[in-house]
Amino acid sequence: MSGLLINLIIQIISGAVGGNVAAAAVKSIDLGTIGNTIAGAIGGAAGGQVLGMLIPLLANTASTPDIGSIVGQIAGGGVAGAVLTAIVGAVKSRTA
Repeated sequence: MSGLLINLIIQIISGAVGGNVAAAAVKSIDLGTIGNTIAGAIGGAAGGQVLGMLIPLLANTASTPDIGSIVGQIAGGGVAGAVLTAIVGAVKSRTA
């Protein structure tokens, strides 16, 4: 598999987990399990790709699969997924 695909899979999974964790921590932003997962996965993928461009070490997971770059991908995707879920949940609760 190519490096970009491996990075993307890691970011999507960690973003989905981050979105669900954020929604479980703050009930007012909860979008439901599927909504949290989708928003988190999108946030994880987008945020992780941006982080990969800003921090070149994170972009090299496939060519040099060391634990530091994998943990960076997981952390970046998880945080970005949580942030996007929080934003979408806050907007949804404001409009309701």
